[in-house]
Amino acid sequence: GQDTRAMKSVVGEEALSEDEHKYLEFTDKFESEFLVQGPYENRDILTSLDIAWTLLRIFPQELLKKIPQKLKDEFYDREKEIYKAAQSLK
Repeated sequence: GQDTRAMKSVVGEEALSEDEHKYLEFTDKFESEFLVQGPYENRDILTSLDIAWTLLRIFPQELLKKIPQKLKDEFYDREKEIYKAAQSLK
């Protein structure tokens, strides 16, 4: 992320690849949504993990090479499952 930011400042945003744009988006959102926690926010570990997976979904699964497939199978598409469950309750 930081390397991509540095490259953006040298070559310009237009010259970045699609993947590099995803890294920039991830870095910005990671800093603003995951690292920053308000003084009155009492975030538990499960909430933090949900935020982390939401951020990781910026990338296609193929780019998440260091995450074991078993974990991606369980958590990557979780939002779709939650949405389907919510729709079935209506």
